[in-house]
Amino acid sequence: MSRIGRNPITLPAGVNAVVNNNEITISGPLGTLKQTFDSVNVEVKDSVITLTRINDENEVKAKHGLYRALIANMVKGVKEGFTKNLQIKGVGYKASKSGNKLVLNLGFSHPIEVVEPEGIKIECPTATDIKISGIDKQKVGQVALNIKDLRPVEPYHGYGVRYENEVVILKQGKAAGKGKK
Repeated sequence: MSRIGRNPITLPAGVNAVVNNNEITISGPLGTLKQTFDSVNVEVKDSVITLTRINDENEVKAKHGLYRALIANMVKGVKEGFTKNLQIKGVGYKASKSGNKLVLNLGFSHPIEVVEPEGIKIECPTATDIKISGIDKQKVGQVALNIKDLRPVEPYHGYGVRYENEVVILKQGKAAGKGKK
């Protein structure tokens, strides 16, 4: 059996779950999320969500844990929300907020504008920090990755956009002309 899929999900105060056919709707203080599912049965009783498999095929076993994790992320998202923090490193690299657009100066000949997607909030506490928040974990992570991919971290100086706690291993530069003849 799936060890993750067997774990029940406890609904915190203020969060409601409704199962309708093959769709679960989770609503809480921050918003509402929906997820469709197949190959599993979802039950909501006494503020506890439990998932059971329809059969024991390998694909169904994999989906059992997947849907449990997705529903648990939905519960956490509508109660607390998710955030990703990015840092910008580089000479002249900076970010600013203009209306619902994030304006990035990343060493290109022009500034890059990123429009805030629906359900996602982008903030710039400082010129080199970006905070992305929302209730959908997948969407928050995808927006953060899209911004990060605009200027990947280069391995010699460490310039670029990175996650806040990301460790970047720098390469050693050339050692030409140092003692060799």
